[in-house]
Amino acid sequence: MVTNAGKTDIKSLLVSELQEHLRELREPSYRARQITDWLYKTRVNTIDEMTDLPRSLRTRLMDRFSLGNIDLVRVLGARDTTRKFLFRLADGNLIESVLIRASPALYGGRSDRRTICISTQVGCAYGCKFCASGLEGFTRNLRANEIVDQIIAIEQESGEKIENVVFMGMGEPLANFENVLRAIRIINAPWGLAIGARRITISTSGLAPQIRRLAEEPLQIRLAVSLHGATDEVRNRIMPVNRRYNVETLLLACDHYVAHTKRRLTFEYILIADVNDTNQQARRLSRHARRVAAKVNLIPYNNVSGLPWTRPSESRQAKFLSILRDEGIPATLRREKGRDIDAACGQLRLQMKREFSSGALPVTP
Repeated sequence: MVTNAGKTDIKSLLVSELQEHLRELREPSYRARQITDWLYKTRVNTIDEMTDLPRSLRTRLMDRFSLGNIDLVRVLGARDTTRKFLFRLADGNLIESVLIRASPALYGGRSDRRTICISTQVGCAYGCKFCASGLEGFTRNLRANEIVDQIIAIEQESGEKIENVVFMGMGEPLANFENVLRAIRIINAPWGLAIGARRITISTSGLAPQIRRLAEEPLQIRLAVSLHGATDEVRNRIMPVNRRYNVETLLLACDHYVAHTKRRLTFEYILIADVNDTNQQARRLSRHARRVAAKVNLIPYNNVSGLPWTRPSESRQAKFLSILRDEGIPATLRREKGRDIDAACGQLRLQMKREFSSGALPVTP
């Protein structure tokens, strides 16, 4: 939670922690709710703007805490109303978020639903071969306030209330476990952003120990497992994490998660032409989904410049989907969002870094 300036950002604190700090300052505990109202309802930019706090308290809070913000660098709008946001953090690193004005996954979903896909790390250490996020490696974890600030910044810029949050942006959320869980508690809390737990989804590439750990957390959030290959042969080819936690190890962790939480999980499966889109893969995926009573979300690959992969034809996508449904698996094919703005995670950041390196000036929103 500590910033580069050596202070904890006040937006990384839970209300109970604020109360403890206030007790140390010999202030009444109700001040904590005043502070969270300023942070998450009024959304001030400085502690000094919290004008119903005594000036002496504001001064002591500024001595103890920072209150940072992330800077919006660029916004891209797609024809389908999806919008992609590039943010600069206080240390100059770049991250991305995506606003999707529709159901996040399904054909036929509500067209007015607003979902935000947010990042949890700068870059990614897991190196999935089809993903732009890890092309330049891993830099650092995001702090809880930097995760929460993505939602606040997009609500302020768009003028819209976010209804759903998916941790499917840059980075592996379960590799930043503590900060992600802290951010979720702030996002979910009535004193925070007040977004329901069942409207929050964590996606993981398959960190089996952390899936088991997540099962012990008293949260009603949803879990999506990015499977992307139904056999070790395919997963090893495109997802290096599989060499540490192979398919069976991952499925055992999913068994534990479902048994312990009694919640249905989702298998995310990016369809890549001539890699994981065969009938055999579809049938094996059906067996895995049946084993843990999972639903399957199929995602046609979003092409990334510099990577060799392509999406299957629409007929191949339809065939893969039909095999799953014939096997009795609840499966959907994701409605395409943001293809014309390179909405896959990491692409806008990569483009911007290339512009910086070539001497081109950044384009502001």
